[in-house]
Amino acid sequence: MLFAFCIFVSIGTQIVISFLNNKLHVIWPFGAFGIVALILWNTNLLFQRLKLEERTKMELWAMALQESIQNNEPSNLALEILLETGENPMIQVDVKGEIIDFKNIPSSYATEDSTRLYRYLTKIKKENAPIRIRYQPSGALKPLVDQRLYYGDSATLKKLQYYPLALLLIIFLFGTVVYFVFKTNQIASQNRLWAGMAKETAHQIGTPLSSLIGWIALMKEKEGQQHSLQEIEKDVNRLRLITDRFSKIGSLPTLEQEDIVGIVAQTSNYLAARNSKWLVFDIQLPQKAIVIPCNALLMSWTLENIIKNGIDAMKGKGTLGLTLEEQKDRIIIQISDTGSGIKKEDRKKIFSPGFSTKAHGWGLGLSLAKRIVVDYHKGKISIKHTQLGKGTQFEIILFKAKE
Repeated sequence: MLFAFCIFVSIGTQIVISFLNNKLHVIWPFGAFGIVALILWNTNLLFQRLKLEERTKMELWAMALQESIQNNEPSNLALEILLETGENPMIQVDVKGEIIDFKNIPSSYATEDSTRLYRYLTKIKKENAPIRIRYQPSGALKPLVDQRLYYGDSATLKKLQYYPLALLLIIFLFGTVVYFVFKTNQIASQNRLWAGMAKETAHQIGTPLSSLIGWIALMKEKEGQQHSLQEIEKDVNRLRLITDRFSKIGSLPTLEQEDIVGIVAQTSNYLAARNSKWLVFDIQLPQKAIVIPCNALLMSWTLENIIKNGIDAMKGKGTLGLTLEEQKDRIIIQISDTGSGIKKEDRKKIFSPGFSTKAHGWGLGLSLAKRIVVDYHKGKISIKHTQLGKGTQFEIILFKAKE
């Protein structure tokens, strides 16, 4: 029985821990909100309690003052209460509202300039209701004394008023830090996932690719198949290029001095030869080599992703523009299409991992392009211009090596 009970407790504990791990991201915001609400509620109770205690002290002080007015010889208790004024600012006024006496007033207000003192009186009137001090001897037609005691909140109570705001600020800052750490870990996890997926893809493609290369070599020995074999060989080499690209994701690539004009030309010519005749490629490149620090495989992948996105946006019919401009310290590549354009609300998310405007898209192409350009090449990539129904223009900026 004891053994069975221990097993039951162990299994139950594992189930609870598993449940908490799965539901923690849902539970903790509600738990944090409940804790904050409880603290604010307790703070409000404390504030109201202290405010009531101060009100009681002020009423006792008014009663002691009234006793001292009624009796020529007030009791020792009344005198002791009158001497204990505490820290609350106090102002006595008569029936006409003129100031008779004041205590615990800041020195900047307690000056000969009565207007400053009356402004302070207006201020503390908003903090608490007045306490009436009234004495009318028996048989008298009107009160001998008829005053109002106005008092303000103590410094301690005023500090307590700002405690909930300080608490909310601290919680906000803490939440911001937690969110930043969570987001950073999430991005790191996504990067590790992509890297693993990329390397596994390269590994899986590499096996049949090696076999295809061997078969092509055997078929070349036969006559009459040279042209077809040349095209097959191009596509096989393309597959080998893809495996090389994927194998470099997740590790820092080596940048070498490469001709960026040749990379752009080779990539665009390959895609142009394998697309619809209704698709026009308008390629304008310099007639000279421009050498910059670059990883040819990854940069070709970036261009291919953007060009393919443009082709998909045009649904195989339209004009794909590609220009390369050399400036003093940088290279500017612009890729434009005459497709459907990008919605305003999607422009900031277009490079985010997993975001895609396609029904069956994975949302990896442009996010990988950004990673290659920004993280690996320290360049820039952005949407230069887009308009619904008119098309989109992407811009890539690559910097030259400093001499």
